[in-house]
Amino acid sequence: MRRLPLADAIGLRTGARHSLHRLYRPADLVVLGLGVMIGAGIFSMAGRQAATTAGPGVILSFMIGGIACMLAALCYAELASAIPASGAAYAYAYVIFGEVWAWAVGWALILETQLAAAVVARVWAIYATQTLTDLGIGQAIPQGVLAAFVLAALTTTVALSTRIGLRALWVIVVAKLLAIGAVIVVGATHVDTANLGDFIAPVQPSTGSPDTVLGLLLGPTGSFGWFGVFAAAPAIVFAYVGFDLVATASEETVEAPRAVPLGMIRSLAIATVLYIATALVMVGMVPYTRIAREAPLAAAFKTVGEDVMVHVINIGAVLGLTTVILVLIAGQTRIMFAMARDGLLPRRLGTLSRRFHTPSTVTLVIGVVAILLAQLAPVLMLEQLVVLGTLFAFLMVSVGVVVLRRTMPTASRGFAVPLSPLVPALSVLATLWLMINLRVQTWAGFAVWMVAGLLVYLAYGRRRSPFAAELTRGAPGGRGGRGGLGGRGGRGGRHRR
Repeated sequence: MRRLPLADAIGLRTGARHSLHRLYRPADLVVLGLGVMIGAGIFSMAGRQAATTAGPGVILSFMIGGIACMLAALCYAELASAIPASGAAYAYAYVIFGEVWAWAVGWALILETQLAAAVVARVWAIYATQTLTDLGIGQAIPQGVLAAFVLAALTTTVALSTRIGLRALWVIVVAKLLAIGAVIVVGATHVDTANLGDFIAPVQPSTGSPDTVLGLLLGPTGSFGWFGVFAAAPAIVFAYVGFDLVATASEETVEAPRAVPLGMIRSLAIATVLYIATALVMVGMVPYTRIAREAPLAAAFKTVGEDVMVHVINIGAVLGLTTVILVLIAGQTRIMFAMARDGLLPRRLGTLSRRFHTPSTVTLVIGVVAILLAQLAPVLMLEQLVVLGTLFAFLMVSVGVVVLRRTMPTASRGFAVPLSPLVPALSVLATLWLMINLRVQTWAGFAVWMVAGLLVYLAYGRRRSPFAAELTRGAPGGRGGRGGLGGRGGRGGRHRR
């Protein structure tokens, strides 16, 4: 339970601190958020959920998922303004709750970002193959080779230059937003309001045993109806996952206490509007009972005679997934970089390249692991683990806002959650709802991952943390409570190395 002094978390630490160049401006953070939140899911998520779970009410599902994420984003915004550190939720937990909780959050974030990068690379390869096939080229290139190629290329980009990665991100995000705009505008001309008439679709009884935690608690609930609208929200949250990675750029952002909160909130708001607009076009073009399960939006455009839009969707999906992978790798790099600076991971991962001034060592490790996962593991079947790892961090951040207000009421904040503690409490409830709608197998896999992480911490991180030497000497500042927090308002209490 030993906690990191606030002053150390935001850049006054001695010994292991390595500073990153300040590069990001407020607009860059919005692009960063859009880069990771808008991928191929914008072209397929609404169709799949409408056809299988929610019907036309999937539009409400996107609203519910967006509201749940916005509640969490407001909580992230306050902590990001008070503790602008690369580790994001990991750093917040270290200051507020203590080292073992920080490790748990960091370990969950590693699961989220590492697995997500491999999942998205596999999906990128699928869309890239389809695009090349439609253009009459590249049929002989295996998907595994394409997945490895995109991961290697983007890992190299992140490792060599943050500035080059940011410029590439701007170009690709603008291009994919143009593709999404074309889909919405052209699709809107073919919307038939009759397809939205039965907005809350009739309930269909369940034909199998429940596989979610909520299903085990309540029994079979069936599909569609109001329950289907709410049940689709957890899957949709996967589309919004990533706004929290904006906070990992805090140390590299000019005027971070104000810019980072605004970047997260604005990018999430824009992404939510785009997802809802695309969902409206999807269910308005084709009755939900006739939506194709595979490539639903492309099939809908073919149905209305807009075949050229299929190419726009495929190209937009490739562009969208490219930026998702890029931001995931960059975000995970900063999380593991922060954990390594603290000694909880090997300190070599927390060093900067003298030539490029980037954490290139940890970036290359992340890229190699992602390539191996994409090639060897059934990552497409583990998608929900990404969501659960993210929701765990959401939960800790939401509680952390309330705790920090009590323990450090005078700490400087560039943003404050409105109506606290009501908004953090609503965020906790919304997050718990989303968590119990995930599969039991997902919870089992997450439990195994977290137990393995605890063993790693006990065997390695606990003995190499910034406080280990102080505990050996019996220094009071290395223990939890006031010494760990540095007293009221986060002043003093810095450990001596």
